[in-house]
Amino acid sequence: MHRNGLRAALALEDGFVIEGRGFGSPGLVTGEVVFNTGMVGYTESITDPSYWGQILIQTYPLIGNYGVSRDHFQSDRPKIRGFVVHELCKYPSHWSCELTLDEWLRKEGVPGIEQVDTRMLTKRIRTKGTMLGALQVSHKPIDLDALKKIAKEAEDPNKRDLASEVSCSRDYWIGDGDLRVALIDCGVKNSIIKYLMEISHFRLHILPINSDIERILSGDIRGIVISNGPGDPSVLRYLIHNVRKLDQMGYPLMGICLGLQIISLALGGFTYKLKFGHRGQNHPVKTVDGRAFITSQNHGYAVDESSIDSSELQVTMWNANDGTIEGIKDRNNRIYAVQFHPEASPGPLDTLHVFKIFRKIVEEADKIG
Repeated sequence: MHRNGLRAALALEDGFVIEGRGFGSPGLVTGEVVFNTGMVGYTESITDPSYWGQILIQTYPLIGNYGVSRDHFQSDRPKIRGFVVHELCKYPSHWSCELTLDEWLRKEGVPGIEQVDTRMLTKRIRTKGTMLGALQVSHKPIDLDALKKIAKEAEDPNKRDLASEVSCSRDYWIGDGDLRVALIDCGVKNSIIKYLMEISHFRLHILPINSDIERILSGDIRGIVISNGPGDPSVLRYLIHNVRKLDQMGYPLMGICLGLQIISLALGGFTYKLKFGHRGQNHPVKTVDGRAFITSQNHGYAVDESSIDSSELQVTMWNANDGTIEGIKDRNNRIYAVQFHPEASPGPLDTLHVFKIFRKIVEEADKIG
């Protein structure tokens, strides 16, 4: 047991179970168990809405060593269901530290488990594929058989409309740029909003995911951004329908992560679930003109390249590890979308130019029409 008296156990739907020390908040949660390979950036990952419905494993062996600072938040609070680490740093050292990781997760009601072999867990998921699981943290002994049964019977969160659960509840304007752009919030990260204002120089109308076309286009809008977000993109039929109409109306479109998948579905493509997803800060991307970038990524679904209509869309980037689509654009230079996270947070800054590219697309469209 931990010095705070907490026991913990994690069970996977295949019957595997592992015990460890508890931290954060006592409780029992279920979710999709995924892993992130980043060495840093745990605060950004924990607050990333794309992790909604998931129990997150960090493969790096020591987590929490610089504490928690609100400056690193990508949303208002933690979005993960539970947290799995090898070793929790209990005495962080950094000038920006406001809380320890343990204190923060306890305050926010998120259970965590440490003193487990996270790399072994990751290898299991890489071999068998992403699985559902159950994590329990308790002051009392844990019934492992009961926990395994809960994991086996857990609801798959991807069957729900997860993006609507993390979207904003009302629309609002932000930024003082000279061009007005609508951002459809599917679970947008704070850093995306930041760079759309600071690099693209847009004034943003941020809208709930279920906003109708009339509301999206209100306020002299010159382009539309579809943000990142959690879950299966094919569930979002209403958003796919709206994006198809916006494309037919000729508006410039930018997609980030889930946004790329939605645009692809709107233009006739198909998506599929990856075996274990792409989650980390060192994913190599190669471009059609021979360049390469190291990118930050967080997604569990991908677009089937064979479903892309080459008369409508051109694939511009691929993942160098598995060849999956990482970028698309249309033949009329109105659509630009990427599967990775150009804003990093955490991660490399190789791809911030993506925000400049969409700025130029909106400017050119504005001149024409």
